Order: sequence, then structure tokens, then C-alpha cells
Amino acid sequence: MDVFNSLQTNGRQIHCIDMHTTGEPTRIIYSGFPNLQGSLLSKRDQAKNQYDDIRKRLMLEPRGHDGMYGAIIIPETELVLSGEADIGVLFTHNEGYSTMCGHATIALGRFLVDTHDVNVFPRREALKFDANSQSVQVNLHAPCGLIRVTVPTMPDGKRSDPSRSVSFLSVPSFAPALQLKIPIPPEVRWPELGTRDSVVLDLSYGGAYYALIDIEELGFKSLTDMDLDATTRCAQKLLPYLRTHPEIISAIQHPEDPRLSFLYSVMMVDSKAGVKPEEVDGAETGLCYFADSQIDRSPTGSCVAARVALAHAKGLWKPGQRWAYNSLVSNKFGTGAFAAEIAGEDPITDTQGKSIRSVVAKVGGQAFYTGAMTFTVEDEDAVSNDLDMGNNLGKKALTGLESKMDR
Repeated sequence: MDVFNSLQTNGRQIHCIDMHTTGEPTRIIYSGFPNLQGSLLSKRDQAKNQYDDIRKRLMLEPRGHDGMYGAIIIPETELVLSGEADIGVLFTHNEGYSTMCGHATIALGRFLVDTHDVNVFPRREALKFDANSQSVQVNLHAPCGLIRVTVPTMPDGKRSDPSRSVSFLSVPSFAPALQLKIPIPPEVRWPELGTRDSVVLDLSYGGAYYALIDIEELGFKSLTDMDLDATTRCAQKLLPYLRTHPEIISAIQHPEDPRLSFLYSVMMVDSKAGVKPEEVDGAETGLCYFADSQIDRSPTGSCVAARVALAHAKGLWKPGQRWAYNSLVSNKFGTGAFAAEIAGEDPITDTQGKSIRSVVAKVGGQAFYTGAMTFTVEDEDAVSNDLDMGNNLGKKALTGLESKMDR
């Protein structure tokens, strides 16, 4: 039997391209995911409710890992049909589905320019090449709305240029609550908090809602000299608690759709640290926790948009200024920071009809290819058919193995 041909003819195949953005993976699922019905948000609901076993197989062990991230290409959405968007996407992680992802958008932009397969991207040939800037714009329909992606290309316009940054314009981004004082009950507190019984944080939206907290507010000195296990223990206590806090729930009611109204992440911010590339006015570092204790290795593009909106709301900087946003990875390697600026203001109205002061952020970064693969599943494979292996059994087994090795 030819193993390759056997796998190729297996009807349960999913085809993917893997990329990374500052070390954060994006597994682009371009073929084999079941067809979904309705609006894009309804397709997201259907994927969660009917096909979550496929997400788990692609994101978790043994095909993925606890830090895997995915982008499912959706060729047809309501915005594609209206001509506003060229293609749609659903974003996935170790726990479920998100509404926006900047690092995956940057990776996906390159892939969509590079692929010329009409079965993957039916509207690819309709994209317009700008010879002056040597770039192509792709209008991407994400669950949070329309994202305008600019992809630099080679002179022929048919291939992306990996030496230059991909950029995107965010959905209207805004800060619904500034300097909230949130009480921390004894059962939630972590050792570094000491005797304090509250923290002060900001809430901001950049396609998803983020709780932004200064690292010192949490009891840590900085993000350059820190214990990652300790910050993780803090986030494991803090994020679930914040998601249930009435004041936060009240502040994050999105005006367009209640399915956008959830706290996605805690971002720990160190405004005193960060690699500062040329031609930016300042730099800072963030450590993003989301999903099931997942850490974003990249600077987190949707949170960069949220941080731009927050800086604007606080009057910290104005249109025309550019900032560098770093992660632990970009600081370590001295490259991979996202550059961002205010591209314009775009007021929206809240659920009460009041105007919300919001901005459109322009966020840029680089993504690179790491591989291509075809995944399959065999009914007899009991181990990888345990769909919670990645988060539960796999972790326990590896922890036990590590303990034995240490002895």
C-alpha cells in the first residue's frame, strides 16, 4: 500500500498552511472544513456547536499544541456577497473561537495574495495591484467586522514580499471604561498582590474586549524581569473572575451584536520596557493571556488596536504618532514588534444611541511560512480521538513524565 496515496484519498482530510507572526502560530485551514450556513457570526456559532471536534483535532495534541492558533477560510459571507469583503475568516484557539486576531490577519494577508487557487480564494484575481506602493489590498470579513489588509508584494504583484510589513485597518476601536477599581476577594488573590484587595484596570475594544492592567498594579516589577509561571498563576485567577464581575459585564456590551460582548483577554502592560525600532515615537511591552491560559507570543494585533484606542481616549498621543508594541518574544529577539498609529476617527453609537468616541488603528507586522500539511483521522486511533487530550490528558501525562525524568 502506498501510504501517501492512501492518505490523499481518505475522505476525512483537512488541508492547512502553517505560518507564524513573531513566533505566534497561525494554522490556516483552507480546505476540508465543513460548509457552514448563515451570516458569519452564525457560521461561528455553527462551528462551535456542531464541529468543535474538528477544531480540537487541529488545535490540540497530537496535531497541534496548547499554544496553537487557527484561521478557517470562509469563502462566502454576507459582506462577500455585498461586495464589501473579498473573503471571510473564523479564528480559533485552544478553547474555542475568537472574534478578531491581528497576528493571524497579518499571516492570512500574505497567504491570500500568494495563493492563486480559485477553489481556495474565488475572488483572488479581482484584487487590485497598486504599482506605486507595490501592494495589494484584501478586504477581510472577520466576526467583528470588516478588516482592510494591505499586503506588500513583489514588483509583479503576484507574490507577497516577506521583507516588508503587512498592515491592517481595525474595526472602530474604543475604550468603554477607564481606571476601573475592581475589588479582588481573598479566594482570587495571588501572592504578588500582597495585602492589597483591589486592582485598577482599563477596558478597551479592538475587535475583542481586553482588560489592560499595568504590570506593577498586579504586584510584579516589570515584564523584562519576571517569573512567567507566577504571572500565569495570576492570570488563571484573574481572568475568570473579571469575566463574571458585574461592572465589567455592564461595560462591555457591544452596540452591534451581543455575541461580541465578552471579555476575551487580560493584557499585562509594561510601558517602561520594549524594543524601539526606528521611526516610532515610543515603545511598550504586553503579555496577553486568553482562552485557556494561552499566551500570545506576538504583540497581539487586536489588543494593539485596543491599546491605540485607549491611548487616544486618555490623550496620551495623537494622530501621526507611531508606537511600537512588543511581546516577550520580540523583546528577546529584538525584532517582531508591531507598529501602530491612529489612521482616523470613526464614531459609532452605543445601545442607547449615544455616540462612542472610537478610532481606526493601523497595525503592521511580519508573518512567515513554516509549512504545509494534510491532516486525517482514523477511527481506530483512540488516543487522538480523545478530543480533550490537548488540554487535559496530554498535560497530565507530560507532567508525570517530567516528574519521573527529574527524579
